Amino acid sequence: MLTAIAVSGYRSLREIVVPLGRVTVITGPNGAGKSSLYRALRLLADAAQGRLVGSLAIEGGLASTLWAGPERISREMRAGAVPVEGTVRRERVALRLGFCGAGDEDALGYAVDLGLPVTTTSAFGLDPEYKVETVFSGPMRARPVVLAERRGPMVRVADDEGRLRVVAQHLAPFDGMLTHAADPRGAPELLALRERLRAFRFYDHLRTDPDAPMRQRRVGTRTPVLSGDGGDLAAELQTIREIGDPRALDAAIADAFDGARVAIDIEAGLFETVMRQPGLLRPLGARELSDGTMRYLALVAALLSPRPPALLVLNEPETSLHPDLIAPLARLVLAASDRAQIVVVTHSAALAGALAGAPGAVVHRLEKSLGETRIAGGADAPGWVWPKR
Repeated sequence: MLTAIAVSGYRSLREIVVPLGRVTVITGPNGAGKSSLYRALRLLADAAQGRLVGSLAIEGGLASTLWAGPERISREMRAGAVPVEGTVRRERVALRLGFCGAGDEDALGYAVDLGLPVTTTSAFGLDPEYKVETVFSGPMRARPVVLAERRGPMVRVADDEGRLRVVAQHLAPFDGMLTHAADPRGAPELLALRERLRAFRFYDHLRTDPDAPMRQRRVGTRTPVLSGDGGDLAAELQTIREIGDPRALDAAIADAFDGARVAIDIEAGLFETVMRQPGLLRPLGARELSDGTMRYLALVAALLSPRPPALLVLNEPETSLHPDLIAPLARLVLAASDRAQIVVVTHSAALAGALAGAPGAVVHRLEKSLGETRIAGGADAPGWVWPKR
């Protein structure tokens, strides 16, 4: 389980450490920084796929994702005693992302520091470069227990006695060590962390429009993990029935739609989700169900996956849902948290409130002060010291 995520220099996240629980709820008004925190989590997962630089390019490049305010915000600025002004930059341009795990022997933490090239003649001179990467155990403090580190082109990994030995000397500045230096013999910690990050799962674009893939008949194959757009919903639901927890599936549907039951209609290998409801003489097909119903079914499939992830992140899952579905969704999230750590980013006060009182759940309300995202009330965050370049 992750105990905290840390972000520095990314959009409105000038410097923030967010404690995590078994269920973590991120809420707050529009523009408070919820989406930035969600995207920062996705960027961390992208580091394990070799997509970190490309993902930043999609967002407009490193320059457009950096914190746009002053390097430091003084007490006088916050109090309004002096205007907010920039000063001469003391530190290098940097976007830093990281997380730390629980305090057991298998827990691994990771931190990455991205910056701009010092000098270059390449046409790709604005591409971010990996400056520092660190894999560690325990908390991120001034002297962490380093298991592997990358500085510039060199990667070093700790041996059985804790001494760092060189395993790569010419890593390209646009390649991460998780994808280009992981090795089951020479760098098992890198491989283990890479696979954990690759197991993170995100849902923020479950399509329910009339042309959505989840409304179409599609060839069904065993699907233990729902796709990002929910297009293989029918196959996922059938997979849950065959190798997952069909009782939990039926209970989740009955909890939301009194007396209803979901089935999969199969014709010539093509799957379609249908719902049987009391009083109706025929089941309703996917094209007939409302957007809210389809979204709820997709969330059920994601949360009851027969192959639960290490971390499951839901971004605004309440979209299109009727208020009556918020409580069943909250109960479903809490039940799924026995199998996976879950982060919920939401505008819904009802959903946040329904999750707040559960054991192991934490709720963070984000707010902005002078353009900087902060946790309202100043939640106790673990100490965090970024590795120096």
